[in-house]
Amino acid sequence: MAKVMEKETVKETTGTTGNDLLALLNQQVANWAVLHIKLHQHHWFVKGPHFFDLHAKFEELYNEAGQTMDELAERILALQGSPVSTTKEISAAATVKEHAPLKSADEMVKSVRDDFKQLINEIGQAMEVAEKQKDDGTHDMLIGIRTTLEKHVWMLDAYIK
Repeated sequence: MAKVMEKETVKETTGTTGNDLLALLNQQVANWAVLHIKLHQHHWFVKGPHFFDLHAKFEELYNEAGQTMDELAERILALQGSPVSTTKEISAAATVKEHAPLKSADEMVKSVRDDFKQLINEIGQAMEVAEKQKDDGTHDMLIGIRTTLEKHVWMLDAYIK
């Protein structure tokens, strides 16, 4: 039986080594994997008068989550790292937490918004490390992800109000 290799993970990093950046990127791969599942869950369980709009929106967001996860993992590989790729590694590295299906559409929207806010903050930390390392490619990629998340937060806040 093959031994599963476990990647180094972090919950919080303040250093500026290449390994720190790879750990922060792996944390984001893990977060997007968890978010991908949570968005599917919302897509499947949403009910109520906004079903059609939210069912489609959650599908759009889980497709985007899958693309973002892939982009981050491929960046890790380009930096000669190894992305988390097992459920055990993802669970250990993720700071986004899963939960049982929520009862209301508003709870689902608030949950997604709150997860996006968390990712914005964590991506900011990774951006700082990338900038210190003069890794413009990673920094630029993270700016794009953060900008998209900020727009989603604005739109989800508008829905909730």
